[in-house]
Amino acid sequence: MADNGTVNVFESVFTMGSFDLNPEAVYVTLALGIVIYLFALCSNLLLLGIIAVHIHLHQPMYILLFSLSFNDIIGATAMIPPVLYNLMLEDRETSFLACLFQAFGLHWYGGASYLILSAMALDRYIAICHPLRYHAIMSKNAVTYLIMLCCIINVLLVGSVFGLTLRFPFCSTNVPNFYCDNMSMLRMTCAKDITLNNIYGLFITGFYHGLGLVSIVFSYAFILIACFRNKESDARSKALYTCATHFLVFVVYECSAVVVVLVYRIPQSPLNLKKFMAMSFVLFPSCLNPIIYGAKTKEIKQKLKKISINKIFHRGENLRETTVKTVTQ
Repeated sequence: MADNGTVNVFESVFTMGSFDLNPEAVYVTLALGIVIYLFALCSNLLLLGIIAVHIHLHQPMYILLFSLSFNDIIGATAMIPPVLYNLMLEDRETSFLACLFQAFGLHWYGGASYLILSAMALDRYIAICHPLRYHAIMSKNAVTYLIMLCCIINVLLVGSVFGLTLRFPFCSTNVPNFYCDNMSMLRMTCAKDITLNNIYGLFITGFYHGLGLVSIVFSYAFILIACFRNKESDARSKALYTCATHFLVFVVYECSAVVVVLVYRIPQSPLNLKKFMAMSFVLFPSCLNPIIYGAKTKEIKQKLKKISINKIFHRGENLRETTVKTVTQ
């Protein structure tokens, strides 16, 4: 602690908030958290592997889906392992850089999710409304530039959030939440006037959600018009089926965000429920997205079935070889 009451963040140890749980509940929470994280990690890695290995899936829609799954891994990894680690330790200590990296990772995840979903809505609009020009417009270079643009926008917006927070000196090392985010870090500063932070925070929140909502509404409005004008029922049903998958994923993100807001607006909500639901924006999408795309996307579903059949076949072959060796011996 400096003489003026400020904290040298690089020499200080930060203490995280905690869940109010008894020892038995801690073990159950740890087990559940590990299962959820491993499921989110493995299912998204499986999706990434399928897209990466099969060349015919190197198309704009699947490249954007690859980016979305990779982003889900970033969000789940930024949230779940640090929370579980602090849950196991009584002192719950962390460093400033670890706290900053977690906060940046979570905000990056939230912003990138909406930017990628908006890019996916644009891709579906061009594919269905301008099919003859689709490959000319959505070339591999165009998709690469689109993803780079999403990253640049996200870096600038999220970086500015933390730039506005880190301009203040810190007066506390007690993190008011069980994970680090921008608001938790802002509460630890010595700031007396955070009007600019609040205004900018509302701006980027409205930007991300507004961009996602506007892109979905306008692109899907044109898609529906194009589908109903199309006299071929197969092409129409295929287009609507593809869009339904993307729309369902968008609904998962929005519902997760709404649940967080609602549970904090209900005074009677248990404190631990509020803390758990605060993680839902990361937990639900990262676990549900691979299921939705794995079950609803024809090409990915076929690859998953092929992988499962091959595994069963190889197990059968190994079992048969073992049986033959045993009999001959």
